[in-house]
Amino acid sequence: MVEHISFHDEIRRNKLKSFFLIVVIFVFFIILGALISLALDPGYFFVIMIIATIFSLCYVLISYYNSDKIALASVRAKPASRTEDRMFFHAAESMSLASGLPMPKLYVMESEQINAFASGRDPQNAVICVTTGALKKLNKQELEGVIAHEMSHVANYDMRFMTTVAVVVGLISIIAQIFLRSLWFSGGQGGSDNKKGGAVLLILAIVFAILAPLVANLVSLAISRKREFGADATAVKFTRYPPGLKNALVKIRDESIPERDKKRYSKAMAPLFMSDPYKKKISGLFATHPPIELRIEKLERM
Repeated sequence: MVEHISFHDEIRRNKLKSFFLIVVIFVFFIILGALISLALDPGYFFVIMIIATIFSLCYVLISYYNSDKIALASVRAKPASRTEDRMFFHAAESMSLASGLPMPKLYVMESEQINAFASGRDPQNAVICVTTGALKKLNKQELEGVIAHEMSHVANYDMRFMTTVAVVVGLISIIAQIFLRSLWFSGGQGGSDNKKGGAVLLILAIVFAILAPLVANLVSLAISRKREFGADATAVKFTRYPPGLKNALVKIRDESIPERDKKRYSKAMAPLFMSDPYKKKISGLFATHPPIELRIEKLERM
């Protein structure tokens, strides 16, 4: 007998896992800072922190407040038409009522692939964009499932959550790069009075500075995958009809996409989409999305 999954339990589990993973990133950030402070002069690390914080915050905040404009421009999306895209508007209006969220701005992008993404820093500034392929190939229940998934990202403030992750991951990467480059120019001299202890700390700091950005990026990918599971579960909460989203994912899994169609997407946009637009077979630690088969299996058990 197949064990039933409660969407409430699934939402709670994925939120807890996401919170735990972001704590892991913060721990890596603290350890990296402590090792650099011990290996070099603490005041030197303070200067690195100021530079890294300015660069990381400026880059991420500009992206955060303009995320919807950047995303829509990169895929050449156009505003949806109430006359030509009536099913899209009906699905979005239904899910807006079910979720209690404001009606998002709706856009359509030209692509035969079934896909969609949501962007915007909060529910009041949210946009949802679907492909022309999704509007052609999905029925009413399946399209509602897709829209519910995207509105779940808005409801769960995933953009804000992932921005926080991006800030910390960016800080770790910038601090590590500045530290390693400064060692190159200074000849690798540590700041400790105890030569043996200073050398050990310096080696630890170098190893951690090399590994920390990689691990932080892997953890951020894990968070992204958990947010996708969470959005699937929240979509079921909104629609109360798991087969809608499940059948849409089955169609996404089974469709074949011409190579020329995949070139419509920027690689930087791939994590934003409902499913990997490149249909990459990458799984596990380096995947931006959970395996589609596992998502289908979870929805079948809800």
